[in-house]
Amino acid sequence: MADDVLSGDQIVPMGLDDWRSMYGTLEARFATGDFATGLRLVVAIGAAAEEAGHHPEVELRAEHVAVVLTSHDAGGKTLRDVDLARRISAAAADLGVVADPTLVQRPELALDTWDIEAIRPFWAAVLQAEARGDDEVVDPLHRTPTIWFQRCEPHDEPHQRWHLDLRVPPEVVHDRIAAAVAAGGVVVSDQAAPRFWVLADPQGNKICLCTHVTRPD
Repeated sequence: MADDVLSGDQIVPMGLDDWRSMYGTLEARFATGDFATGLRLVVAIGAAAEEAGHHPEVELRAEHVAVVLTSHDAGGKTLRDVDLARRISAAAADLGVVADPTLVQRPELALDTWDIEAIRPFWAAVLQAEARGDDEVVDPLHRTPTIWFQRCEPHDEPHQRWHLDLRVPPEVVHDRIAAAVAAGGVVVSDQAAPRFWVLADPQGNKICLCTHVTRPD
């Protein structure tokens, strides 16, 4: 069936050499070499997508075009994505553009917790993302990686070796802080504001909300 969700293993024998399976997606990265060629490929992808009635996410950069395919209504990869992937690869070949599957990757962040629902609302609020499934926070605009929560035994707050820095426009930072606090978080420090604020979820996991103010970049 065209709407059945396919696993990566099921897709491998279908001959999509340009494409790799990620988290519920098929992804490819085409080495266009220059912006004009990339633009021509994007136009061709758009035409194929309109003809198929199925629309990918496309990123145009100076020397490459990245494409992500998924069937949102089915919750994963389907034969619709396989069909459109073939059309896109054919369009790229017509332009003399090749894919480099070795450059495809998709990070996720895993956070250990003994109580997912105690901290998930904080991360959804501070990242302006959505809680999905039983254990994920997903940014529908793909600005930040998906966070998923891995269950562990309760333990004391460890000395933290890394944390998230999230830069946002100055005009939204106070609303984002308010949303995070309303979701159970706390402001750990505002000593460096308006450069950055340190926030923490109810289990002590930290994030810095940063702005460009007072920075050289």
